[in-house]
Amino acid sequence: MKVALIGSGGREHAIAYKLVDSEKLDKLYIIPGNPGTSKLGDNVEINFNDKDAVLNFSKQNQIDFVIIGPEKPLVDGLADVLRKNSISVFGPSASAARIESEKSYAKALMKKYKIPTADYVQYNSDQYQECLDYLSNVSYPKVIKADGLAAGKGVIICNDYLTAQQTIDGIFREKIFGKSGDKIVVEEFLEGQEISVFAITDGYDFITLPPSQDHKRIGDNDTGKNTGGMGAYSPVPFISQKILNDIESKIISPILKAMAEEKNKFSGCLYCGLMITSQGTKVVEFNCRFGDPETQVVLPLLEGDLLELLHSAAIGKLNHKSVWYAGGASVCVIAASKGYPDEYKVGYKISGIENIDDPEIVIYHAGTKLSGNKLLTNGGRVLGVTSIISRNDISEARVKAYNAIEKIHFTNIYYRKDIASKAVNKN
Repeated sequence: MKVALIGSGGREHAIAYKLVDSEKLDKLYIIPGNPGTSKLGDNVEINFNDKDAVLNFSKQNQIDFVIIGPEKPLVDGLADVLRKNSISVFGPSASAARIESEKSYAKALMKKYKIPTADYVQYNSDQYQECLDYLSNVSYPKVIKADGLAAGKGVIICNDYLTAQQTIDGIFREKIFGKSGDKIVVEEFLEGQEISVFAITDGYDFITLPPSQDHKRIGDNDTGKNTGGMGAYSPVPFISQKILNDIESKIISPILKAMAEEKNKFSGCLYCGLMITSQGTKVVEFNCRFGDPETQVVLPLLEGDLLELLHSAAIGKLNHKSVWYAGGASVCVIAASKGYPDEYKVGYKISGIENIDDPEIVIYHAGTKLSGNKLLTNGGRVLGVTSIISRNDISEARVKAYNAIEKIHFTNIYYRKDIASKAVNKN
């Protein structure tokens, strides 16, 4: 099978890393890929937001199957264009991807079909004063979310009215999220443990992969601004089988049925961002694709054939036996550029990867580039330093990941020191 994987981040490196194990794979192209994926397949310098260019490449190279990693090409309808040209695709249609690109749509759907989530209100940018009036008469904390895509940074937790007012000014008046902030959702603040669960689905049937926990804030102890994710681990020791069963029966199954009934059948990876509260599990957000960096810790723990799983979902015949979790643990620590998620500098030489010879460590590339034979920083999140061990021991996996990241150096390297500490402290 000739496969094209769309994307250039750590998530796509992790997907490619697992795809190459498949006996079904004849050739792997990554569009555009990164220095890490170049060792697993052929990187192709095409702008994946150019749907015609991706389609033409797929036709010219007789691609059998396309896997779309990032949310933007999904939201923009790349999957629809490819399917209309008889190319199998893993990833939802543009209409189904609205579950991520329009938070107000997702919230309304959950409300209509009684899927547990935080209470909310929504406002448009022309309701500025109305929004402020509301925020001046509520209890705090409150969560304010840009309605559209914001690269994981469009969620602000406000502990008081002043912070909420500044947030509204930034979104509505200063346009810090551009058109993605023309509408906002204001939610109640949910307390508990946040986890991520991937459901691989053909639109009706689904399987869930091992749960993981992301670390979205920039600073230790979950402080500072939201980011695309500073690290993750899997599995999650405080998630019981009963909780997982409830997630499947009360959240995943109902939302898939709801989307099918609304003629927006969802096929692909449904990312469920969840909060385990004292009142039960509630939905924080749905995404229309694999999460980053959760993918980097979930996929390595799977036995079996990932390509078979994704392809079976894409053609509407989900193969439940294609993958399984056989134990093990994984911890990913993101090496970022200091200043992220705000302004940061790139172009610094990365060294030390060559000194890591532990077979249980994988370095996923994200914001990197090659200049001659030099590896340079080229983004906010640069590397995902990841331990993958066969024992279900998060503590051991955590130590391995941090021992490895300490060997990596570049100017202005920054990483959190507490990834997976919640899991270790729970044991």
